[in-house]
Amino acid sequence: MTFQALLVEKAADGAVTASIQTLDDTRLPDGDVTIAVEYSTLNYKDGLCINGKGGLVRTFPHVPGVDFAGTVEVSDDPRYRPGDRVVLTGWRVGEVWWGGYATRAKVKADWLVPLPEELSTRQAMAIGTAGLTSMMSVIALEKAGLSPLKGEVLVTGAAGGVGSVAVALLARLGYSVAAITGRPETAGYLRDLGAETIIDRAELAEPNSKPLESERWAGAVDAVGGDMLARVLKQMKYDGAVASVGLAAGAGVPSFTVIPFLLRGVSLLGIDSVNRPYDQRVDAWNRIAADLPMDKLEAMVVEHRLSDLPNLANQILEGKVKGRVVVDVNA
Repeated sequence: MTFQALLVEKAADGAVTASIQTLDDTRLPDGDVTIAVEYSTLNYKDGLCINGKGGLVRTFPHVPGVDFAGTVEVSDDPRYRPGDRVVLTGWRVGEVWWGGYATRAKVKADWLVPLPEELSTRQAMAIGTAGLTSMMSVIALEKAGLSPLKGEVLVTGAAGGVGSVAVALLARLGYSVAAITGRPETAGYLRDLGAETIIDRAELAEPNSKPLESERWAGAVDAVGGDMLARVLKQMKYDGAVASVGLAAGAGVPSFTVIPFLLRGVSLLGIDSVNRPYDQRVDAWNRIAADLPMDKLEAMVVEHRLSDLPNLANQILEGKVKGRVVVDVNA
């Protein structure tokens, strides 16, 4: 049997290319479960993998795609049977293990999660790693004491995949949401998702030497990092919390001190969705099925084919992708 895949190859001179190829099933990696993939999506990591950047892919040729949803075809694990609908995110699939940019995938059963009955495989990938990370951020903020009564919640990088889902989730849960974006043309899109306030990225992008600024935010979901994260931490209300999920502006926080932690009791919550335990993944997916407004989710979605991915990979690395890209691998 054969399957279609976006195969990334590296030439002797170091040049990396990506093309659609027909591959034999014998080339699939070892695993417990074979899945007929229906949908995947596009994340920043996928952009790096397709272009051979960031050192994420060590072995070529390679099939990227850090998440996917589909139906079990063959299973050597009693937890899954043919016909079961499943979703996979994380575990470095698409980086060190062949991923979802193919019509068939083979993975370890421990990496899969049963798809909630309320969600289709397409919706699962409209959510994807980005949406799962957003939900995990909201859960962490709730555990840290955040509630709608405590005040505004800020979302940075709000027009991106993580930010878009975070805005929609928080608004649905009754929070007053402020959204930061560097693209003025996305203001209407963010308001439709539920943001009450739109803030120009320039307002918080520059470093500030003050150890504290005026208190404003009860909580925040930060997908940007860098100096913006420093500014957000300095503006948190007493006992506020920030969920840190990304580093689009850099991994360092050079203009920051520990003063917000010491004088305002602020918490910085690290959010990892790659190695999160199975039960936490199941809880997060069930919360998504219950709390994410599906009409808002659909408004984020742009659908593409495997052949569109090389161009889209460049766009996402340049910050030009809005919302959620769903990839119909069979189109």
